[in-house]
Order: sequence, then C-alpha cells, then structure tokens
Amino acid sequence: MIELVERHTALAVVVGSRAYGLHGPDSDYDRRGVYVAPTQAFWRLDKPPTHLDGPAAEQFSWEFERFCVLALQGNPTVLEVLWSPLVETVTVDGEQLLAARQAFLSRRVAETYGSYARDQLNRVAARRARTGETNHKQAMHMIRLLVAGVHVLRTGDVLVDVRHLRDRLLAVRRGELSWDEVAAWGADLLVELADAAATTALPEQPDRDEVDQLLTAVRQRNLQ
Repeated sequence: MIELVERHTALAVVVGSRAYGLHGPDSDYDRRGVYVAPTQAFWRLDKPPTHLDGPAAEQFSWEFERFCVLALQGNPTVLEVLWSPLVETVTVDGEQLLAARQAFLSRRVAETYGSYARDQLNRVAARRARTGETNHKQAMHMIRLLVAGVHVLRTGDVLVDVRHLRDRLLAVRRGELSWDEVAAWGADLLVELADAAATTALPEQPDRDEVDQLLTAVRQRNLQ
C-alpha cells in the first residue's frame, strides 16, 4: 500500500520543530502528507487505507478524503499541514487543496486548540503530581498550541512558524522557566483564547459545500 504515498502524493510538507522555527541541528524532519487513492480503488470491497506511515522515518500521510474530514473538524495537527511554510511536494490536487484551506476554518478551532492544549496541561500536571517531574517539551507544546489557537481566531490563518517566540518557548523546553511561570503563561493564553473566540470573524461552521466540490473534482480527476 505504501505505493499510494510514493506515487499518488498530492501534498507533502515538513511540520514539527523545523516548521515551527524551534529546531536545532539534530532535529528530525517530521513529514506529513496527503495522497489521493485512484477513484476506481473505492469500487472494490477492500477500500484504500485512510492513512499510512512511511516510507521515510517520521513520515505520515492521510488519504485525501480522510484529511478533509479531520480538517473540517478543526484538528490542529491536520490544519498545520495546510499552512506549513516548508512544502516539499505539491501537485494540481495539492494546489487545489491549499487554495481551499480557508474553507476548513470555523469557530470550532477555539474548542479543538483549547482542548488539545488543556490535555497537554493536564498530562504535565498529572506527571508532576505523580513523580515530581515536569515534561518540559509537553509544556512547551501546550503554550505553542494556545498561541496558535489565539492567532487563528484573530487572523483567520493558522500559525505554524513561531520563531518570534523561539527564545521563550525553548526556555520552557529546557526547564529554565519555573512551572508557576509556565502555568501562568498558559492561563493568560486561555483567557486570550476565550476573548478571541468571542470576537472572531470566523464562521460558525466550516464550508462543507466548498470542500465537497473540491473532493468531487479530485475524484473525477483521478478516475484513471
């Protein structure tokens, strides 16, 4: 099945620390992509896989339709793919996906980004309570998610490159900020997230009609 990624990738990007502007010389290349299974493959009893690992290390790809469903739900990990500044591969299908990226955004990103960040916060707090240790990397990503959530609600664009906060975020990751300072930063950002959600110009729901038209066009283009 990996040939679906090798032969039918529509969009491939680098995400993670290198896209965030938080990388060091030894940082991995985290790659994410979208592949388009040939339309006729859906006419069989055994459908194409919705996602695949590989073939490279730290590479993960979604089939086009599955990617669209997750993006419509406001999944932060998926939305980052559409705004990554590090694009490695893009076909006609990928260009159309990028052109339609605003259609995936809605006010539900306040909940998804907030929920992801709170989950990270709860995990860090639980580990501290259990072991006395702090997962500083997890704490950094909690802050980054909240910053990105506020940004998308205020601007209508997904923030990936956070190098303007590089020094402070890396200080969190290195444990140079106390947990009280990190928790206070997170609490302030949660307030900002709520304020941004209350005033955002994003629509109540994503534009499913536009995404349906996109998916139909992609399936028709890949009939052969």
